[in-house]
Parts: sequence; structure tokens; C-alpha cells
Amino acid sequence: MKLMAIVLAAGQGKRMKSKLYKVLHPVVGKPMVGHVVDTLEHIEVTQTVVVVGFGAEAVKGYLGDRAQYALQEQQLGTGHAVLQAKDLLGEEEGMTVVICGDTPLITAATLQETIELHQQSGAAATILTAQLGEPTGYGRIIRGADGRVARIVEQKDCSPEEAAVQEINTGTYIFDNRKMFHALASVTNKNVQNEYYLTDVIGIMTSAGEVVQGYCMADPAESIGVNDRVALSEAEQLFKARINREHMLNGVTIIDPINTYIEKDVTIGADTVLLPGTILRGNTQIGELCTIGPQTEIIDSIIRDEVTIKQSVLQDAYVDSETSVGPFAYLRPGAKLGKQVKVGDFVEIKNATLGEGTKVSHLSYVGDAVVGTNVNIGCGAITVNYDGFNKNLTEIGNDAFIGSNVNLIAPVKIGDGAYVVAGTTITHNVNEGDLSIARVRQENKAGYADKIKARMKAKKENKGR
Repeated sequence: MKLMAIVLAAGQGKRMKSKLYKVLHPVVGKPMVGHVVDTLEHIEVTQTVVVVGFGAEAVKGYLGDRAQYALQEQQLGTGHAVLQAKDLLGEEEGMTVVICGDTPLITAATLQETIELHQQSGAAATILTAQLGEPTGYGRIIRGADGRVARIVEQKDCSPEEAAVQEINTGTYIFDNRKMFHALASVTNKNVQNEYYLTDVIGIMTSAGEVVQGYCMADPAESIGVNDRVALSEAEQLFKARINREHMLNGVTIIDPINTYIEKDVTIGADTVLLPGTILRGNTQIGELCTIGPQTEIIDSIIRDEVTIKQSVLQDAYVDSETSVGPFAYLRPGAKLGKQVKVGDFVEIKNATLGEGTKVSHLSYVGDAVVGTNVNIGCGAITVNYDGFNKNLTEIGNDAFIGSNVNLIAPVKIGDGAYVVAGTTITHNVNEGDLSIARVRQENKAGYADKIKARMKAKKENKGR
């Protein structure tokens, strides 16, 4: 049976008090509507329609061709929003998931279980529900003697007995698609808000003798809808805890989960240890048996097995196995480190490849460079890659030695096994096996320092008169 979805994402979200459209606010690094569409794709929805209104172009720009779009020009209620998808879905046979774009915590497993109940019971509609200890403000699920949903009663309309019910409507539904659109045609806006409510469809269906089921989710935290910054923070913390737990159950040691931040699309191999203050973002991939942190941020990078990275920042970088980075290193986009490389403290690597066994131990900058294997780059060495107009390439061959405080003025090539003496500024190529030195000849002037000091003292005394 065809499975479709309608994502309600047309609301402005005034309570967010933000210039950013509500469903584009990120939770664990990804816009909320992105989480919802990810979940729908995971349950193999074949056609997704996102109903947009305020911020329509921004939502379309983010989701692209992952969805079709229906425009709700006026926000006249949830029933009206769903009705905007009629031109795209109205004639289709199958099931339709209706879900809000600000509910990032709902899982694929929960939706799948709801769909299974819907199919097994032959329901026209199945409501995803939750049990809350404090249900005030939510529509209550009133069940009949047969356990099916008889009606949904909003808070303001509850009798004392109905108000005591703790099962609430989460706003996510599974519908028989054609029956849903048929019932929507009978929904009116004769209410205080003058809006067309999707919940009225439930009453129409039960009055017509249709089966309406309710599936109560195991974890009520999944039901959170984000309408303000407080709820956004709660969703962030809950999602973060879920991600950390999954990684720990998969064999990752997280020393301090409260102070470890991992975004949803990060992958981590078994027996890797994450120390406090670790932040892993984007599409980062961490291998097995690594030690990451403390106080390390890695963004959209690939880290192979048995790598150690501490107190460093990496973005769009590649680090091969058995390599160590940090403390206090910065790997910028295009940094590629081979196996058993050492990048030490206060080293910056940008758009540069370092071959196997190469060491850049401290206080150096390597940018726009190709460095061979087993090269030693000394303290304070710099590839001078920018001439004010263009970035230029430095090439260093295998087994070369670059001494401390060396400036390599690109474009320049250092041959295999070459030796560049400390304090040298290189402006021309150095051939294989050559030694290069470029220093001003040292000259010592006897007693001259004392003369300078005496002159400065006299000048200071004259100013004081």
C-alpha cells in the first residue's frame, strides 16, 4: 500500500521571536523539518508534501527536491493546511502520515508501530498519542469501551472527568488518504478561532462509523512540539541524550555524556573514547580505538582508526590511522594527514597533504602544500603561501628536513632528502639531497649594547628636566 506524508510547516512561529523561520531552527545541528523528513524517508514514504507558508522559500531552499510543496497563503487552521495538499494527493489510494514540522523527536520506530496498528485494525485514522503526568493544555483522547478512540476533547471543552484523562493527542496521525480528504470537505470553521481543525476529521469519521485507533507512544518525550526557545532547548537536550546513549550502546565510551555534544549524522567506531568537552558535528566519521578530546571540536571530517586528537579544532579534514593531533592544533578545510603523522601544539594546517610519518610538532603553519613522507618540519616553520593576490603551492619531498624558523616562499619545491637549515628563508627550489642556508652573516659589535643603553638613559634624563 502506498505510504504518503503531509508535513505541516506553514506556521510563522511568533513565540520563537526570531528572524529564522520556526521549522528551520536546528536541533542537534539540523533544522527541525530536516529531522522530520529524515524520519519519513526512513519509513519509506514514497511521496512527501510539505505545506509551507511563512518562510516558504527558505524551507524549499533547505529541503530541495526531497519533497513536494503546497502553499498555505493564509493560516486558517490545521485542517485547512492539510487541504492544501489535495491537488497533489487527493486522488491517491493508500495511507497518509500527517505530522508537524516542529516535532523533531518522533522516531521512525514509533511511526512504524503506529502504521502497523492502523493496518491491522483497518482504521480510517490512527492518532499517535502520549501519556502525560501533566496534560493541561492538550486535547484529551477519549476512548470507548472497545478501546478505540471515540473523540478528542480540547482542554477548554473538558468536563472534570475528561480533564483527568492523561492520554493526549500529539498532532500526528495516520489516515486512509481518500477518507481523510472526504472528511475534510465537511469540516467547518464555526468555532471561536474561525479556523478549520484537523481534529474535527476524527469526529466526522467516528460519526460515520469508521474505526479510529490511538497508538500510545512508549516515550512521551517524542511528542514535544517546539514553539518557543524553552521547548527548543528541551528538544536539544533530549535528542543529545538519545544520540549519546545510542553511541554508548554501540561500544563508544563517553566519559561525560552531559558535556559531550554529538550531532545526528556523526558515526563513531567501537572502542573509541570521547573525553569531556568533545563536539562532533555534521557528517563527521570517527573510526575505532580513537581518543578524542578533551575540549575538541570536529566538523565534517573523517578520522580513521587509532587516532588521538586533543584540545584541537578540525573542519573538513582527513586524518589517517595512528596519527596524533594537538593539543591546540587547527586543521582547516583541505587538511589531509597520512598514517602515523604527528601534528603538535599550535600548528595550523590548511589545504595541505602530509605524507605518512611526517611530523609538524609545534608552532608552525603549513598551507597550500604537498608534504612527502617522513618529513620533519621544525618549530616556527611557515609555508608563505599568499603573495597578496594568489595562493601558491609549496612542495616538500620525502625525508626532507625543514629547520626551525624557516620561511618557504611559495611557489617553491624542496627535493627528497633536502636539508633546510634553521632560520633560512627559501625563495628558490632546493634540489634533492641539497643543503640550503640563507642567513645574513652575523656581526658582533663590541660594547655597542652598553653605548645604546647609555644614550637611552641620557635621553630619558633630559626629558625629565
